[in-house]
Amino acid sequence: MPNNFFGGLDFGTSGARISIVNLHKELVYSNSVPYLGSFKNPNSWINSCEKLLDSLPIEVKSNLYKLAISGTSGTLTASNLKGESIGEAIPYDQACNGNKILLKSLTSGEDHLRTPYSSLAKALQLIDRYGTNILLRHQSDWITGWFLKDWTHGEEGNNLKLGWDLKNESWPKSYLNTSWQKCLPQIIKSGKHIGQINSDLAKRFNLNEKLILISGTTDSNASVIAAGLGNQDGLTVLGTTIVVKKITDKPIKAEGITTHKVNGDWICGGASNAGCGILSKFFSDLEIKELSRQINPLKNTSLNLLPLNSKGERFPINNSNLEPILEPRPVSDSLYLHALFEGLANIELKGWEKLRELTGSLPKKIITIGGGSKNPQWRKIREKIINIPIVSCNKTTSFGTALLAINAK
Repeated sequence: MPNNFFGGLDFGTSGARISIVNLHKELVYSNSVPYLGSFKNPNSWINSCEKLLDSLPIEVKSNLYKLAISGTSGTLTASNLKGESIGEAIPYDQACNGNKILLKSLTSGEDHLRTPYSSLAKALQLIDRYGTNILLRHQSDWITGWFLKDWTHGEEGNNLKLGWDLKNESWPKSYLNTSWQKCLPQIIKSGKHIGQINSDLAKRFNLNEKLILISGTTDSNASVIAAGLGNQDGLTVLGTTIVVKKITDKPIKAEGITTHKVNGDWICGGASNAGCGILSKFFSDLEIKELSRQINPLKNTSLNLLPLNSKGERFPINNSNLEPILEPRPVSDSLYLHALFEGLANIELKGWEKLRELTGSLPKKIITIGGGSKNPQWRKIREKIINIPIVSCNKTTSFGTALLAINAK
């Protein structure tokens, strides 16, 4: 089996990335493409996936043995019973404020499901829109189904926000006898064999016809795997949004908090609606790099910005009506970027304070992964504000997803 390769596909907010590792868990190939269409359009996900598959080297295509897929946590789409998408997906950061009474009746004692950002709130909106002869699938699960041409299953971690209970391994009793229970996936643990790639799809892309699809995970859980998180470590993902995670000794149920099980550990965390997405609204990547060099991280700007990507926040506070504060904007672009960095660092700090409140401890060091982890000035600003040592990890989320594939059973 010397030529076997293992792949991880990760679908983020702005595009998709693939990582291929060999039997020694060494990265042998990586590529990324942006979405050409809207993130809300599932066809954008598939188009980017097709581009990545087309671009794979021939040797990789014919020897790709296992493939796992990660995606944004809480992005939910409806499809018909054949798996064909219907309308737009509801993104992770979109609040669904309808069905409040029904949501409350379904979620007794489950505060993490009662938020308008939960997948359950999104599911109820999609059912209102399209009826009950539909499949409700999260981004990662729906794309995995596309590879198999079978949309039966859903991975456990992706479905926590829809109500799956990790401890009891069941849907809530309140879902029994509802007209829409049939819309939910059959749950499978992360890192398990699901089935072989659809033969027509394998032929179309010249892929190994015995390629096995592995039940994937969320993008932030894939980051946990990539970073090799230890018991005393915290993880911050600086992507379009900010995610903070740490290992805990028991599952935690609280508003805005999700608890997963990764590599046998309980991992709790939360995701803000703020992150690198707001930076790209004002500056290009090159401008951020150049302006950052003009920043003195030891100084404070005294500008108290709240740089949410749009109205509404999920974590560290849960308020779908919270408005961004992006002014005053100084004349100096570097000063404004500095203030945005400070605002994001303050959100991250509040995230860690929230996790300390729930778990009883702060991490001894913070491992950072994602596009924002590469910026040294931002890292120093974060260290000053959070007062915890920070190290950058150059591994990608798709690399973590590939490791999930190689370790699959």
